[in-house]
Amino acid sequence: MTVHTMPVPSGELQSAVVNTRAGRWRMLFLMLVCAAPVLASYFTYYVIRPEGRQNFGTLIEPQRPLPSIAGQDLKGAPVVLSALKGQWLFVSVSGGACDAACQSHLYIQRQLREGLGKEKDRLDWVWLINDAAPVPNEIGPALEGATVVRVPAAELAQWLQPQPGNLLQEHLYLVDPLGNWMMRFPAGLNGETAAQVKRDLNRLMRAAQFWDRAGRD
Repeated sequence: MTVHTMPVPSGELQSAVVNTRAGRWRMLFLMLVCAAPVLASYFTYYVIRPEGRQNFGTLIEPQRPLPSIAGQDLKGAPVVLSALKGQWLFVSVSGGACDAACQSHLYIQRQLREGLGKEKDRLDWVWLINDAAPVPNEIGPALEGATVVRVPAAELAQWLQPQPGNLLQEHLYLVDPLGNWMMRFPAGLNGETAAQVKRDLNRLMRAAQFWDRAGRD
């Protein structure tokens, strides 16, 4: 006896197609619901600005997601750069020897984070070391609370980019909790211009307060 595949009734086939389409629409809807708060916060910050203010930092368009660059912390433990997402990241870049400009950036990062008060736990300050030079022992105490990762310079340069005419280490950078590099601050920061960076940070914290929360997932 020959066994043939039983034909699928046309009604059942049509129902299966409808269910598949409905499932796709439900998935798309859920994705939009999850993304809506993030989009709304950016819309609030960059579009709805009734007082006509201008941000000090340069908005990066299109945004660039954190790459999966393999690095190491100061103890040699492996760190994948993309694993840092989940918090706002306030980033500086320099060699391990950390010259005066590097130390100034680390100081500004620490002070501006502390200046956020109760919101500071939503922001990590990050130092990316882009060479093999050892970190001086004397700056160790100043790194308390910092996330320090040594990463290959060539791979890092494929993600972060300086303003034309400047070097990568001359800027501070901001990454959002979704892992997107979204802002670059001007080179040559000092006490006066650092206050303008603080205003940008405060505005972003306020704009994102209904979807962002302190601490990592």
